Amino acid sequence: MKKLENKVMLITYSDSMGNNLQDLRSVLNRHFKKAIGGVHILPFFPSSGDRGFAPVDYHKVDPAFGDWSDVEGLAEDYYLMFDYMINHISAQSEYYKDFLAKKDDSKYKDLFIRYKDFWENGEPTEAEVDAIYKRKPRAPYVDAQFADGTSEKVWCTFDEEQIDINCKSDTAKAFIADNLTTLCKHGVAMIRLDAFAYATKKAGTSCFFIEPDVWEFLQDCEKVLEPYEVELLPEIHEHYSMQMRIAQKDFYVYDFALPMLLIHALYYGKTQYLKHWLDICPRKQFTTLDTHDGIGVVDVKDLLPDEEIERTKEDIFQFGANVKKIYNTAAYNNLDIYQVNCSYYSALGDDDSAYLLARAVQFFAPGIPQVYYVGLMAGKNDLKLLEETKVGRNINRHYYSLEEIEQEVQRPVVQQLITLMEFRNTHPAFDGDFAMDTCTDTQLHIVRTNEKHRAELLADFRTKQFVISYTEDGATKQLQM
Repeated sequence: MKKLENKVMLITYSDSMGNNLQDLRSVLNRHFKKAIGGVHILPFFPSSGDRGFAPVDYHKVDPAFGDWSDVEGLAEDYYLMFDYMINHISAQSEYYKDFLAKKDDSKYKDLFIRYKDFWENGEPTEAEVDAIYKRKPRAPYVDAQFADGTSEKVWCTFDEEQIDINCKSDTAKAFIADNLTTLCKHGVAMIRLDAFAYATKKAGTSCFFIEPDVWEFLQDCEKVLEPYEVELLPEIHEHYSMQMRIAQKDFYVYDFALPMLLIHALYYGKTQYLKHWLDICPRKQFTTLDTHDGIGVVDVKDLLPDEEIERTKEDIFQFGANVKKIYNTAAYNNLDIYQVNCSYYSALGDDDSAYLLARAVQFFAPGIPQVYYVGLMAGKNDLKLLEETKVGRNINRHYYSLEEIEQEVQRPVVQQLITLMEFRNTHPAFDGDFAMDTCTDTQLHIVRTNEKHRAELLADFRTKQFVISYTEDGATKQLQM
């Protein structure tokens, strides 16, 4: 089974490139064998909601996708990342059902956060509710209806199918250790802790990224993974300073700031804010342009001036292709103010030149690049799926059939992207140092060096043109795309 490598990682659902995990492996081996080094398989466990992010049981693969042998087959060809939703478990899980059936006699009674035990008087004060970093316009809870006819409030940060875990309890610690160990036994190279910052809760605080609790929490998870040589990736969408603090503790982090900074630079032909971020960003990170969620806005706070953030967000609806404000409203079951729902290709107006330039910068930036499956196909907004489901995020969650993939990979922009990805995976310079050379405020000049190996990107954000030069066998060449 492969371990983590400095090669491009694909992000995909099990049924988004074909119908299941076997189809996914076949597609990758046929079309992207040299372009993809790793695969982040989005949650493939039985789930009751949020397209896999309300897991019922981590010991199983959803039969619709295959079984553990299919996952392990992929792990023979690519290093793998799995999700662990450390903050919550499905309301349909055996754990929560047992709690509802037996209440205080349930062996899982301490697995969940009961308001009566968490708050001093069983309920938060108005000030305590206001202090919570929350995803709902009220205190985060659901009413647990017990078999004996009673009810009480239990913590629920996200959807009602996602019941929060009382991570400090001994029951939860054993539960987490068991789940992580299970994942480690099936070929995983890295585990992504989804929404981990919500798992540290303390009355009277924001209940989000609480220190020092968050560090103790991550260290406990690291100890479970250590015997298996599996890496940990904490996931958080918030102010970039939080990523910096995580990086200072020597954990991998996400670069969620890059997508908006690149859009800003490509829209307006100015690179000053992008250059500043590339200069200071963590080096031990995964870069993204697109994910299964939207394009992050909160992540660039203070990296772009507030007025530039608002300008860029508004102009996505103007310059982007087939993206409207209404898609980010209650009409499409989407009130997330932290991101804009749109494919990255469409955010750049379905412009091949702008899109390839964005990817070139991503691949030259510090860190390991991640490419979302829709981005791998330079995919446009899926308005049909959006309208069928009335779910805003589905605009960027297209289902590709095997036949459609065969057609899409022939598009010049996809072939050029594959060339870029293969170059990023194979040239030794990317295992070395990152530097930027002086250039005009419309340009970006990145140099990657590793001993005698060198690769350079010179890009002009006004014209959307770029040149990649590199050393090979003592000669300097240009990448032909």
